[in-house]
Amino acid sequence: MGTRHAPASGLAAAGSMVTRYGLVTTLVWIGALKFTDYEVQNAEVLVTASPLTSRLRKKLGAQKLAWLVGVTQITLGSLIAAKPLAPRASAVGSFGAAGLMLSTLSFLVTTPEAWREGPGGIKQLSVLGEALLKDTVLLGAALLTAAESLRAARAGNRPQDGGSRG
Repeated sequence: MGTRHAPASGLAAAGSMVTRYGLVTTLVWIGALKFTDYEVQNAEVLVTASPLTSRLRKKLGAQKLAWLVGVTQITLGSLIAAKPLAPRASAVGSFGAAGLMLSTLSFLVTTPEAWREGPGGIKQLSVLGEALLKDTVLLGAALLTAAESLRAARAGNRPQDGGSRG
């Protein structure tokens, strides 16, 4: 009977690995793009429509705000990747990424360009809105990696494991 569960366990482990390092890659890659003029210009419509980010933009300017977001994303991605060495730090990174995804999803509410009028006057997501909607999956990935990192941190603190890791 135990062999029937092996493929499911292997599949779950592979899915967990793809989820974690897919989230890491996405955060680091998009964070690095925040240092390009192209990305700063593309984010402008989102940044100026949001009450929070529009204030930060006025205070810091578009470029410095983009750099701040980029450094944050790269830092969070790096923390999430550190799970084998520092599961608690990885959990912090995952919770930070979840917060980042929630803030990005708020652009669906604050950005008029995220929506378009469809047939019969019914509101539909625009291409921009569809791009933002993907962050629901990234939010789920961040929550899953947070839970996995917390489990690893707890397992590392058990007395039979020496209690000094974490």
